[in-house]
This record gives sequence, C-alpha cells and structure tokens, in this order.
Amino acid sequence: MMDQYSFPNMDGTVLDTETRQVWTVTEAKARLSEILRLSDEQGPQRIGTRKSFVVVPADVRDGRQSPREPLGRWLVENVPRGTNLEAPDRSSNRPVPLLDEDNQ
Repeated sequence: MMDQYSFPNMDGTVLDTETRQVWTVTEAKARLSEILRLSDEQGPQRIGTRKSFVVVPADVRDGRQSPREPLGRWLVENVPRGTNLEAPDRSSNRPVPLLDEDNQ
C-alpha cells in the first residue's frame, strides 16, 4: 500500500513529500528486518493504516530528547548566591494531633 507522507529528516527538517510505503501490521511482522534497515537508510517507516506507528533508529529518537537533569542537582546549582537567607524558626509549642498524652 503506497501513500503520500512528509517525513522529518534526521536533522529535524522536513523532507519534500514523496511516495513512501505505509506497511500493514501483517507486512511489518513478516518483513521486520527490512523495515529496520529502511528506517536506518531512508528515515522513519510508518506501520499501520487505522492506528499508525513509526519506526525510527534509537540514536535518532535519543538525539531528539534532551537529557533530563535531576531536580535535586538543578536546585543545588541554581540556589541564590550571595544572599544571607535565614531559616525560619521551626520550634513550635502547638500540640501534635493524634499523639498520646503519655508519649509527649
């Protein structure tokens, strides 16, 4: 089955619309090696007619996702510098709910 699709190039730009094969699920099962090779050589391969999936090489997918920095590291690196912040007083004389009178 042939269809018209615009596929993004490996650098993110969109290739000119050209005729590309849309693989049925049955074809994809039978010809997985060919689909993997074509995705590496020609770009993303589309599988499915009703619900569509795209096969792309892992290095292409991983290259498009920016690595996430752990939140704790970001907070430490972005704490305000040069300010003298005082921690608020944490002591409190208020009663603690659900605590036995014997344990206080």
